[in-house]
Amino acid sequence: MRQAVITGGTRGIGRAVADRLAAEGWSVLTLARTPADGPHRFVACDVADGDAVRRVFSGLERIDALITCAGIAGANRLDGDDALWHAIIGSNLHGVYHTCKAAVPKLPDGTGRIVNVASVLGLRGVPDQTAYCAAKHGVVGFTRALALALAPRGITVNALCPGWVDTTMARQRYAELGITAEQAAAGVPTGRVATAAEIADAVVWLLRPESRGITGHALPIEGGGLALP
Repeated sequence: MRQAVITGGTRGIGRAVADRLAAEGWSVLTLARTPADGPHRFVACDVADGDAVRRVFSGLERIDALITCAGIAGANRLDGDDALWHAIIGSNLHGVYHTCKAAVPKLPDGTGRIVNVASVLGLRGVPDQTAYCAAKHGVVGFTRALALALAPRGITVNALCPGWVDTTMARQRYAELGITAEQAAAGVPTGRVATAAEIADAVVWLLRPESRGITGHALPIEGGGLALP
């Protein structure tokens, strides 16, 4: 049975990925700070804590895929809270580094897969999202560099860059902006907000043997927003 580790796998996109992989016959281990009801194995772990991540992975003999979904967000400018900056960078960027570093020795040559869930804000900027943009740009750059490093082993590393997705985090952002979900959808060229299940579909595709030639990419899933002038 194929083994997957999913960070942030108890809610939002991470939970959708965990549910989808379990339905496809994967053995799923989710890492998160808080548990949730469900059929998946769960270990409490703050991925920003490198020692905690290493302890979890030391107990794993082999994994076939790592999917990093853990992250936090919050409005942040240069005149904002330093603690929030460090928390966002720690969870969204350092967490990806720690988990990838721990996972790489456990991944099999030829078939190992890493999918990092970044964001469309890893490809563009938003004025009040300095920390989140910095972290997600970092995830995209890290993904590209790691893909090259692992290419000789036949391990692929890709990032997904979702735009609006119907999650608790998105709803918190709507509140910050003072908009409704309908207003957010109206700003998307396709006229709709993505579902977490759609992002899970993309993850599953990148884990399949047919995607073995795809590595080092940052795939936008944002309804065409990046095509706007």
